[in-house]
Amino acid sequence: MPDMLNGIAVAPCALALPVHGDAIEEPPFFLPQGMKAAAGAVVVEDDGRVWLVSPSNGFGGYRATFPKGRLDPGGNLQHTAVREVFEESGLLVRLDTFLLDVRRTQTYTRYYVGRRVEGSPAEMGWESQAVHLVPAARLHEIAVHPNDLAIIAAARERVLRDASRK
Repeated sequence: MPDMLNGIAVAPCALALPVHGDAIEEPPFFLPQGMKAAAGAVVVEDDGRVWLVSPSNGFGGYRATFPKGRLDPGGNLQHTAVREVFEESGLLVRLDTFLLDVRRTQTYTRYYVGRRVEGSPAEMGWESQAVHLVPAARLHEIAVHPNDLAIIAAARERVLRDASRK
């Protein structure tokens, strides 16, 4: 990894328990019966590449996927997304916007679009065995689990739309 990426240092976070950014507006979250609530983020760099994590031992049948995790009792979705990104990738993010809600295997997961503000993939937690930085156009080649298809489609549309505004 380089020391800097898109003008942001790639170094361990200075915060012990990262909680970053202001609350963003989002639609109501309706949890389907029998599902567990979860949250995650599609972390996009300014150059349009996206961070993915490889769960340890291919957990859940995922080779690579977007960081996410279950909501703690009394927690909120935005905090959960920031926490899970940090735990699984070593990256501290600022959430920019709501992306979509999607049914996973055991969870109904809210995804946000986030930007890295600090951190290093070398600081990923035990749940991940690797962290990848992937061009948005190649996400479907790396994150191949069927549960990720809707997330990839929404993320690619968002990244392409944001790139056209620059």
